[in-house]
Amino acid sequence: MVAQSVEPAEPAEPVEPVEVPVHAAHPVDQTLPAGKLITSGLQHVAAMYAGVVAPPLVVGAGIGLSTADITFLMGASLFTAGLATLLQTLGIWKIGARLPFVNGVSFAGVAPMLAIGKSAAPGHALPVIYGAVIVAGVLGFILAPYFCKLIRFFPPVVTGSVITLIGLSLLPVAINWSQGGVASSPDYASTSNIALAAATLAIVLVLRRVLTGFLQQVAILIGLVLGTLLAIPMGKSDFSSIGDAGLVGFPDPFHFGAPEFQIAAIISMCVVMLVCMTESTADILALGKIVDKPADEKMLAAGIRADALGSAISPVFNGFMASAFAQNIGLVAITKVRSRFVVAAGGGILILLGLCPALASVIALVPQPVLGGAGLVLFGSVAASGIKTLTEADLSDGNNLLIVAAALGVGIIPVVSNTFYEHFNDHLKIILDSGISTGCLVAVVLNLAFNHLGRKPAAEPSAPGEPAEPAQPAAESRSVPVH
Repeated sequence: MVAQSVEPAEPAEPVEPVEVPVHAAHPVDQTLPAGKLITSGLQHVAAMYAGVVAPPLVVGAGIGLSTADITFLMGASLFTAGLATLLQTLGIWKIGARLPFVNGVSFAGVAPMLAIGKSAAPGHALPVIYGAVIVAGVLGFILAPYFCKLIRFFPPVVTGSVITLIGLSLLPVAINWSQGGVASSPDYASTSNIALAAATLAIVLVLRRVLTGFLQQVAILIGLVLGTLLAIPMGKSDFSSIGDAGLVGFPDPFHFGAPEFQIAAIISMCVVMLVCMTESTADILALGKIVDKPADEKMLAAGIRADALGSAISPVFNGFMASAFAQNIGLVAITKVRSRFVVAAGGGILILLGLCPALASVIALVPQPVLGGAGLVLFGSVAASGIKTLTEADLSDGNNLLIVAAALGVGIIPVVSNTFYEHFNDHLKIILDSGISTGCLVAVVLNLAFNHLGRKPAAEPSAPGEPAEPAQPAAESRSVPVH
């Protein structure tokens, strides 16, 4: 009787595969209702908005642009960030990771662009920067299929050091903003400026602690708004730019002049391109795990191509180098909304914002001390994400610890001393004055020297030894080599 009860159950087995939705789209490729698509897209824009407008603010002020030109630059950055995001999420041909990936202006390029601006002739800073970014973008596009194969040379010990340096290199910018932004101003470093920055920082931290859900995600933006309102009775808000801004405008190509190509500037931005490629590769790998769509070499190459092409196109519309925004990866993890079309909707919103100068002029109302207070959190979070990446490295290994120490030590030199390379060649200083570039080079070279050259990877003996797996020595060899 037992045998008879088992046999009738066997024909029922083939019914199970029918229940599996073979044709169901992966959550990444699913579309959502229009309402949820737009609101979720707005949430992504809110999470990265401040990060997009901060670099043009820094670079514009650093090279002495007028308020109107800085406003134009911010609108152009929003527009090009939208283009790059659409390229990354929707994709064409072999371009675009087709993941819920937000692209914007890379923080990594800020310090080198400021260095280029200092060495360029008056009025030629942006053309030289744009020429260098175009070449770097083309180089990145060409290297994409090869770079993704070299990912083993960019472990967490390298990427973590680089991302940490990005945050550390930008923190002085936030401190300068907190003091007023312009050293020649009579109220620079005044107690009122510092108090306003401190109040904004406190507001952001309190909002982040007490708010939940979507409001918590936009705590920095709410802090900027409240900080600006607080600055009005203090006389630190300038409304003159609003009257001059039109409701609709287009970032006309090469608004600041035709691109100029200088070898030192090109080398500097090519190094930044490699940094962005490394950072984007790490972000694609992380996002692939979060959305249950693990990244392979093909996806990595497509994602890097999108970054590079977006970077090459951005200068045409007066934007800067494009790169992945890590904060939006965290947003995907929190909300569990994995559709790439949600982020594509966010890219469309960015384009619309970039085409409305009046909105960009409203952003320009934010006083420098208010930006400084929020910037401490914004830039500090970049450094914190780098430290988080370093926790994935084996820092108990003395070699890895030495790599991090040397990379951070060399990379921090321009941050703590702007005269250290004062007597070096002007062209060489463009690279040396960027702690991100020098720190990245040191990390990559030392990682090759200590962890690759002259060493046999642990994976090599185990690959051909499948029959030897049951043997005891295989377990021993796995525990001995730490590297």
